[in-house]
Amino acid sequence: MRSVVACLTTLLLLTSGCASLTQGPAGEPNYATQADANLALGEKAMEDKDLLKAEKYFEYVRTKFPYLEAAREAELRLADVDFAREMFPEARDKYDAFIKLHPTHAKVDYAAYRAALTFVQEYPSEFFALPPSKEKDQKSIHDALAAMTDFLRQYPDSSYTKDAKAAADDARKRLAEHELYVAAFYAKREHWPAVAQRLEGMLKNYPGTQYEEQALFDLHHAYLKMNDATRAQETLRQVVKRLPGTPAAERAQRMLGP
Repeated sequence: MRSVVACLTTLLLLTSGCASLTQGPAGEPNYATQADANLALGEKAMEDKDLLKAEKYFEYVRTKFPYLEAAREAELRLADVDFAREMFPEARDKYDAFIKLHPTHAKVDYAAYRAALTFVQEYPSEFFALPPSKEKDQKSIHDALAAMTDFLRQYPDSSYTKDAKAAADDARKRLAEHELYVAAFYAKREHWPAVAQRLEGMLKNYPGTQYEEQALFDLHHAYLKMNDATRAQETLRQVVKRLPGTPAAERAQRMLGP
């Protein structure tokens, strides 16, 4: 008796109201008659990690209800599906398309932040068996920093600002570490002008990182090796100026003398 009641209840749910379902073509999910109901079904599929089914529900909303707000939401969720699949260039293209098509939409900042976040997801691997990321190509990190910086400029009041600032700071730290690595590479070969060039660039482009003290003293050393006492002294003054009240500033002041 209970099984009969359960079957009848399910049948009523599937055949009643605006959320009723219709059988799609072979291999397709059962679509609801209303856009919002299909969005909800797509969200549920996302939660269940059934990305193919989620994609079908969102694409159905996008194509069948193009003039409803639900279609805009579906566009974003389709980008999210690609993001979840780790198809980051494809996700980025969808987020960028959303921004171009709907520049005044309430969720345009979400699309911009997620587009920037795709670059973060493409960072070089830190897998222990591989060379550290500081030794690898830094293009995705450069792209992430540029995208996050642009996001912060365009959407300073976004709820994603805090996360974007953290991502930008992390990108600057990674790029500064890479410049230190390259400078050390040249230092081992005593190519002091190249050392100075990399460290000058790091201090100019990525100020305020945890590597600033090391970079300044390494730059001072490089200038001494180049017999450029004037620049060496100026670098010590930069330590005092940029790191006031720190042991590094005290050390630099002692090296400068009275």
